Amino acid sequence: MHTIKRIDPRRPFSITAEGLKRITLGALGVAGETSGTVLGGHREQAKPRRTTSAAQRSLLVAAHSDRGSLDDHARQTLAAAALLADTATQVVLLVLGEWKDDAAALGADKVVEMPAFDRRAFAPDAALDALAACVAAYSPAHVFLPDNATGDGDLGRRYAAQAKASVATQVVEIDATHVAVYTQARKAFALRSLPDVILLAANAVDARLPFVGAGERVAAEQFIVENPQTTSPYKDLGIEEIDAAQVALEEADFIVSAGNGVTDVPAFERLASMVGAAIGASRVAVDDGKFPRDKQIGATGKTVDASIYIAFGISGAVQHLQGIKDCRHVIAVNLDASAPIAKRANLTIIGDAAETIAALTDAAAAARNARANPGAMTTPGGNASSTAKLEGALA
Repeated sequence: MHTIKRIDPRRPFSITAEGLKRITLGALGVAGETSGTVLGGHREQAKPRRTTSAAQRSLLVAAHSDRGSLDDHARQTLAAAALLADTATQVVLLVLGEWKDDAAALGADKVVEMPAFDRRAFAPDAALDALAACVAAYSPAHVFLPDNATGDGDLGRRYAAQAKASVATQVVEIDATHVAVYTQARKAFALRSLPDVILLAANAVDARLPFVGAGERVAAEQFIVENPQTTSPYKDLGIEEIDAAQVALEEADFIVSAGNGVTDVPAFERLASMVGAAIGASRVAVDDGKFPRDKQIGATGKTVDASIYIAFGISGAVQHLQGIKDCRHVIAVNLDASAPIAKRANLTIIGDAAETIAALTDAAAAARNARANPGAMTTPGGNASSTAKLEGALA
C-alpha cells in the first residue's frame, strides 16, 4: 500500500499572476520577490510606511530607555502617538538614555538620543531642560510620556508645571478628540479634549502597529542647553540594592523559574543569587515540595511581566504559559525541542537543566570577577564545555 506524503500548507509559497498560492518544493522561507512572484510562508510581510508626506506638525514622545530600548509601557505610549498622527504629522521620540532599538518599527519618524542620561540616576532638572529644548525645537501639538514611577511620570508633571500646560495623568482611553481617566474609585470615567501633556497609563494602547515610521536619527547636540544648571536642590542617593528573593514575583524584572526538570534546587538557588534574579516555579515543582506555594507561576499561581524570564526544565502547560504571557523575553532550557514552552520562548536552549545552570553560574561568577578585577584574566571553572555551548547558543 502506497501512502501519499502530506505537503505542509505552511511551507514557503509564491503567489502566481492569477493570485493563486503555489508551494514550491525545495524553496527556502526567505521573503522577497523572484521573477515577479512574492515568496511567503513563515516570514512576516514588510509593513508600509505610515506617511511619506512632508511634516507640518509634530507629536513628541519622551521616555527613559532601559538597557538601550524602551519598556512595554513606553512602547505603548509611542504607539498611541503614532496611531493619532495623521499623514501631515511626524512622531518625534526623545530617548533619555542609550538607544539600540529600531525606532521605525516602533512607529517613530525621528529619534533624538541622549545617552548621557541613566534611568537609575535621579536628574530631574537635566531631563526637564532636555525635554523643554525638544519642545522648543519641534513645537509639538501634544507631548506624550508613560505615566510610570521610574522617572517619566515625574518628568511629565514637572514639565506641565513649568510650561503652565494642560495635563492629563493616568490616561486609560485616548483617541483623536479626547482622553479619559478613571474617577470615583474606578467606577466612572472623566473625559476631556486632548491636553498639551498626556501621561498614559500602562496597557491603555496596543503597541503592535500595522505600519512603520521613518526612523530618522537626529543629532542631539542642538538640544543640549548651553548654560545648564550647576546646582540642584536634589541629591541622588543612588539605588539601594536588595536581595532579589525579597522582591514579589509580580514586581520582579528578572525571574528564573524551575520545573520538574530541575533536580538540584540548591544549585538553582545559587544561580538566582549570583545573577540577581527572583525565583519562580511551575505547579509541578511546587506540588513536589521543592518550592513554597507563593513561588508558583501560572493561571493557578501568579501572573508575572518580567523583562527576562528563564524557564529551566518547564514543559509549558497552558496554565503556566498564561502566567508568563506578559513577559518580554522568555528563554527556555529543555531537553525536548518540541515542548510547548519552546513555541512561546524567544530563545530555546536544548540541553540538560543541571548542566546549563552550572554553566550559567560559572559564567556569572567569571563576569563578576572580571568586573572586580578589570586587569585580571578569569576563566570559568568546572564546566568549560557547557559554558562554551551556552555562549554559542546565546550568540
